[in-house]
Amino acid sequence: MTGPRPRPEVLKIAPYVAGESKTPGANRVVKLSSNEGAFGVPPGAAAAAAAVAQELHRYPDGGSAELRRAIGVRFGLDPARIVCGTGSDELIQHLCHIYGGPGSDILMSMHGFTMYQIAGTYAGSRVIKVPERDLTADVDAILAAVTPATRLVFLANPNNPTGSLLAQSAVVRLRRGLPDAVLLVLDAAYAEYVDQAEYDAGAALVDAGDNTVMLRTFSKVFGLGGLRVGWAYAPAGVVDALNRVRGVFNVNLAAQAAAVAALAEPQWVERSRAHNSEWRARLSAALQAVGIKVWPSQGNFVLADFATAARAAAADAWLRQRGIIVRAMGAYDLPHCLRITVGTAEDCALMAETLHGFMGSPGAEL
Repeated sequence: MTGPRPRPEVLKIAPYVAGESKTPGANRVVKLSSNEGAFGVPPGAAAAAAAVAQELHRYPDGGSAELRRAIGVRFGLDPARIVCGTGSDELIQHLCHIYGGPGSDILMSMHGFTMYQIAGTYAGSRVIKVPERDLTADVDAILAAVTPATRLVFLANPNNPTGSLLAQSAVVRLRRGLPDAVLLVLDAAYAEYVDQAEYDAGAALVDAGDNTVMLRTFSKVFGLGGLRVGWAYAPAGVVDALNRVRGVFNVNLAAQAAAVAALAEPQWVERSRAHNSEWRARLSAALQAVGIKVWPSQGNFVLADFATAARAAAADAWLRQRGIIVRAMGAYDLPHCLRITVGTAEDCALMAETLHGFMGSPGAEL
């Protein structure tokens, strides 16, 4: 190799592989691989994006002021402490570069969102995956892994891909046990789907000090994954740092308009949450009834455990042959599992029926 050489850390990164959308030979595809909202795009958001089509030659508001104001109104937060990004992925990457870097450690749970590892490694940090307990983040193990080199701790709550939820008391204990100089990043991408009363997505801990950040997204319940809109609620010092390094026009014009409209869509979140709670339970029960273990989930997906990697691969192939795409979990060190999005009622019924057929096939004996 005679050309420019990338930094060694970059070559350690396995590229992120997104959920697939197509499978060969299928006339009809049911995509349940990316945890997209079951109801698609809110009508008001689609109309708002279309309405700015003739303004696409204009740069968007670099500060996303109207969007931050709308988020603040919806969630009761100070817009001055909100930073919007091109999905929460952009904000994760910036936080790793701002607070991490060579000689620093970043902690995450063993089966946490893989973007933490990618962004942390890219920043030059050592990313440490802390063992979990029953596929749930272990507060004691995380605290035991902290060293003077620790700079950030990422906690997805609910977690992707396991669906597990750490109790609010445990999250508070985690924050209290961490050194003040360690930034705790609470990734609440699936917050709207949680149906436990005591749950707090992170705003309370952000308000309680100057060393916690809450991340949220419009890609899940708000149905705007294709437009890439995320946001952080953070202490003033973190907001200042993020605004110094983020792309000046990082959230495009259509995305800002659609996100503002999505927040105002009547009963969208309530309807989506009710549907998800019902069909997450029904899908889980249907799979368990045919002998497939399903881990408890508070997201808009379930983690189906086939006990062996061979059986999970056979189930994945069986589904693909019938036009159903789910997410294999080998990249998350869970090769015996498949992650299945809670789609429409028809999607869930089809999934249950198809996996019932698989469990009676020779592939289920692997």
